[in-house]
Amino acid sequence: MNGPRHNVDAGELDKFARLASQWWDAEGPFKPLHQINPLRLGYIEQRAQLSSARVLDVGCGGGILSEAMAERGANVVGIDLAADNLDAARKHAAASALDLEYREIDVETIADEGPASFDIVTCLEVLEHVPEPGRIVAACARAVRPGGAVFLSTINRNLKSFLLAIVGAEYVLGLLPKGTHEYAKLIRPAGLARACRAAGLAVEELTGMHYNPLLKTYTLGGNVDVNYFVYTTKPGSA
Repeated sequence: MNGPRHNVDAGELDKFARLASQWWDAEGPFKPLHQINPLRLGYIEQRAQLSSARVLDVGCGGGILSEAMAERGANVVGIDLAADNLDAARKHAAASALDLEYREIDVETIADEGPASFDIVTCLEVLEHVPEPGRIVAACARAVRPGGAVFLSTINRNLKSFLLAIVGAEYVLGLLPKGTHEYAKLIRPAGLARACRAAGLAVEELTGMHYNPLLKTYTLGGNVDVNYFVYTTKPGSA
């Protein structure tokens, strides 16, 4: 799956594949994803109807968000290019008696296969790990139906985000494995908003996500200086 057409960094794939067996260890290297998953799910639920919706989860990893959306009644297709991640996702879904579809395929290919075939597309904590995030955004826009929603999340690129999301989270607090993020790949909100509009998506809302190291809690709202969500819709009706 690593041909020249695919918008993927082999090093990034290897990095997450090495940790694949630990996706569902809530105290392991993916602990922050487990901690923020209720916030992510709530953010999506408040803006889109998950029950009976056909949902595409781009870069699903071990299926943490995919499973949560399936538990809310969504018909979820999770996609990833790391086979080890998908193996972990399938095993956990089976153990949880959840009916999800997982595919080793990139979003551009699935958008070409079935354009406008999803009610909701989620692409969370993925864009900062790919060479050309604009291509991912454009493919998400092709995959969602008119009237549908695309949810994105990533990390801002500035001094504050470098100090908090990389130095603080990875090297001081140890919230994430060292080397999880590269500063040069981080994305400013204005740039991501432009990519969304260029793809034909209407940017409805930008929301920050914040970590309190004293209380060890995450909250949504306020500024988008570090981690942030983008909620977009595709104009038109189904």
